[in-house]
This record gives sequence, structure tokens and C-alpha cells, in this order.
Amino acid sequence: QVEFVESGGGSVEPGGSLRLSCRASGFTFGAYSLNWYRQAPGKERELVANIFGGATYYAESAKGRFTISKDNSKNMVYLQMDDLKPEDTAVYYCIADGLNAYSGQGTQVTVSS
Repeated sequence: QVEFVESGGGSVEPGGSLRLSCRASGFTFGAYSLNWYRQAPGKERELVANIFGGATYYAESAKGRFTISKDNSKNMVYLQMDDLKPEDTAVYYCIADGLNAYSGQGTQVTVSS
């Protein structure tokens, strides 16, 4: 059974940091391109960062502030978020390309003073 379980969200002040974690299971972890998406209230889900092999991609809004990484031995993918801004407030989801139907509950990130 494919599953993604996100954790690590919370409430922080602007300029703060959070590290999101995602535990994946039920598929060949190392063979898939992995993504962090986010969805803010009233907005469409947007891609934040991607990692496949040693290559990474970041949305313009995340460049220089967010870092995606993974541990194939643990089937874990992470998103280190620094210098958080109010506009980063959203529910964050991890998902592998082609496995969108198995999207998890996500983890809420709230940035406010």
C-alpha cells in the first residue's frame, strides 16, 4: 500500500525555520521523483521543490530559503524551510511523480507574527 505521511509543521514567526519530514512506503522509493507541494486557502496546489537522484528543483518562491533532501535508506524526504514568510502559510504535502492518487493529509505550516 502506497502511503505518504508528512510531519514537522507548526506555527512560527516570520524569519523562523521549520523542517518538514515525509515517510513514504509501498513503492521503490529511490526510483521515483519526489516532490513537496503546498496549498494555501483558496489557492491551487503548487509545486515547491523536487528531487530526483542528485538533482533538485525549486519554485522561484522557495529558492535560497528551502532545501529538499532525502534518505533512501529510510524512505524519507525532507524540506528544510528557513526565513519563512507569511505567504509560506499552507498545507504542505509530499508526493512522488505518478502517485498523486496516494496524497496524504499534509502538514500545516503557519507563519505569522
